[in-house]
Amino acid sequence: MNRRAFVLSGLSSVAYAAVPGNLKITAVKVIVTNPARAPLANYVLVKVETNQAGLWGWGDCTCTGSELGVAKFLEEHMAPGLMGRNPMRIEDLWQTLFFLPYYRSGSVHMSAISGIDMALWDIKGKVADLPVYELLGGRARERLLTYTTASGRDFHEVEENARKQMARGYKVIKVQVLTPGMESGYSVPQSDRQRAATQKAYEEGLPPSETWEPGAYVRTVPKLFDYLRKTLGDDIGLLHDVHERITPNQAVALAQDLEPYKLFYLEDPLPPEHLDTFRLIRQRASTPIAMGELYVGAWEGLNLIEEHLVDYVRNDLAHCGGITTGRKVATACEPKGILTAWHGPGNIAPISHMANAHVSLSVPNFGIEECEVNWPPAVHEVFSDMPTFADGYVNISDKPGLGVEVNETAAAKYPYLRRLRPTIRRADDTAWPY
Repeated sequence: MNRRAFVLSGLSSVAYAAVPGNLKITAVKVIVTNPARAPLANYVLVKVETNQAGLWGWGDCTCTGSELGVAKFLEEHMAPGLMGRNPMRIEDLWQTLFFLPYYRSGSVHMSAISGIDMALWDIKGKVADLPVYELLGGRARERLLTYTTASGRDFHEVEENARKQMARGYKVIKVQVLTPGMESGYSVPQSDRQRAATQKAYEEGLPPSETWEPGAYVRTVPKLFDYLRKTLGDDIGLLHDVHERITPNQAVALAQDLEPYKLFYLEDPLPPEHLDTFRLIRQRASTPIAMGELYVGAWEGLNLIEEHLVDYVRNDLAHCGGITTGRKVATACEPKGILTAWHGPGNIAPISHMANAHVSLSVPNFGIEECEVNWPPAVHEVFSDMPTFADGYVNISDKPGLGVEVNETAAAKYPYLRRLRPTIRRADDTAWPY
């Protein structure tokens, strides 16, 4: 095994000569940090250390809304199952941790496994002196098509913001608009009154409350796309995220109404609880469908793949089982012609974005990469690397492992920030978004 020196984020230089058969996990360290100092941006990071000096791996276990639960679960229930084990045996350790609690799966458990899995792949890449994508079969492409969001309070504001992103080189843009009569919505600007109420809830340590009515929303979205196709033209790829806030019947109608505007895809029209209704969408509409960011099991949504009821899979590798699960899901999708579009918002750490990119670069059926590229300076202070953006695409370096290290001293400067996810209620105070 060759000997390699590598630099930890400019902090120190170390060298190791690793023999996989003799490697053992000696410690699992959990860090919760919020360098962005923003709501819904607490990152749960895991560091798996080995008996080889300077050899460790980093993973992202972030689960927004359950961050401290994941951290405690890692420390008390996952870490003991790793002590003394060989980190090179990734599949064995994945299965061990999956069955370890007996009452398995769920967002907390699977987020913990996801981060550990990333850290193990990071270690394996460092031992092999190769980037993880090389261990997954090598590059199937040189760069990754990506998209960003353009939102607004009205159609004109969405158009203006979309044009700004087009000027940056984006070829695909997610568009979202505030529904008339609503104070807020998914990925749109809040009203001043909603913003003040949200801040007050944060100060009291309570979840904010937002009111949502889907009827006006499903009438508004087709009008938005009609406006944008007339103003932006047909060459720009446009997609939209429903964020699972409508009824099955409304989802079918919306997919039908959006057909003339040739969306790149319509994302998450229904929650995982309504997977059977995707058959109706497929039967009645040709709008491409993407689904999966809420999956927390390796094979949730498998029927959608087997019956080809979706066109893109949106699994979040920080929640569904990490790189190991992502590669398996992509393989299951390949013979169906279903493409990957891994969930990659700003509220998961750059480590997950790097993991997404390694899988996306290596699989044959890549579709598009959701990837945050506008990180605040403090995030760059904590993380040594992240995907880079140019002309509508993202890419990563050829550094060994995942290619990202964590400055633990910097991370400690930005502790957990209590900002709970909002509750979504109907106008009659029903505690459900549809």
